[in-house]
Amino acid sequence: MTDLADVNAEPTVLVSTSGGLGRLTLNRPRAINALDLGMVRLLHETLDAWEHDTEVDVVLLDGAGERGLCAGGDVRGLAEQVTSGRAEDAGVFFRDEYAINARIAQYPKPFIAFADGITMGGGIGVAGHAAIRIVTERSQLAMPETRIGFTPDVGGTWLLAHAPGRLGEYLGLTGAVMDASDAIYAGFADHYVPHANLDAVRDALETRADPSTPTELVLLFDETPAPSKLEVARRWIDDAFAADTVPEIVERLRARPEPEASATADLLGELSPTGLAVTLAAVRRARELPGLREALDQEYGLVMWFATTQPDLAEGIRAQVIDKDRSPRWQPATLADLPADLGETALAHRPDVPLWG
Repeated sequence: MTDLADVNAEPTVLVSTSGGLGRLTLNRPRAINALDLGMVRLLHETLDAWEHDTEVDVVLLDGAGERGLCAGGDVRGLAEQVTSGRAEDAGVFFRDEYAINARIAQYPKPFIAFADGITMGGGIGVAGHAAIRIVTERSQLAMPETRIGFTPDVGGTWLLAHAPGRLGEYLGLTGAVMDASDAIYAGFADHYVPHANLDAVRDALETRADPSTPTELVLLFDETPAPSKLEVARRWIDDAFAADTVPEIVERLRARPEPEASATADLLGELSPTGLAVTLAAVRRARELPGLREALDQEYGLVMWFATTQPDLAEGIRAQVIDKDRSPRWQPATLADLPADLGETALAHRPDVPLWG
């Protein structure tokens, strides 16, 4: 899952310092900077080195290329590990990835993320827990795991659980894409800065122009985004996604007059019943947890449950990413075929190797 075989390859994370600014640039632009184990470990090593480096005051995370910060993790590699019976290899990646998610959230120096362009799945994990999260008119944020028969992770359930109303259930189950306005409204981002001004923000962070704190500097470039479409849709989203079960959510969506509600019901009918049921349980349980680390621990149990016991994960990746036939064969195929206690069963799973050793 790393690029270490090619010693002449450009580093997959570019590391630089200037004027007190430590800059981390995810550097796999052809893969929209999707994370692999080598990248995660480079992030760990650099943050460890910078924590006590008096020459680094602020950390900035961005992505190389024009398409986005990070499209997620290496799901092709994950599918290969699962289908070849090497789920523990996937566990190694998840443990390292979740540790960097928690590290970013707890980092003692201001951590700024440019969630410019596509920022999904694992991209939310490295941007969504930063102290200062910047989005642009190009931003596309999502937790799309149910599209591949999986469940939101990388601390995504923690963010979803604290979104307004029932947006957490809606975004988690559907994998809907948020623009900048939606991301700020849902609590996945803090500031809207036009893409054309990002270089000026970087320059200001390096040169320390007055005012001097990172937040004050970002506010010099912050603009008011357009109204959030999610906020407007809260009426039907909150009504439908407050239902106790996924079948009841679908039933409420069918009863709503809004065309968007019917389209959402159609979408849910195409997704993995297992992924939907477990995601609903995970987001709601995350609301009861005390913090991000506990949410990551819960997610780790769930992803290892999927990786070791559920065929939908490999099948979803096959259908959406590998063969791209968009015709997954879910097992079980319908919500009616699911055990009523499936969510509780998944949440009770304890991996052989714990997340927090």
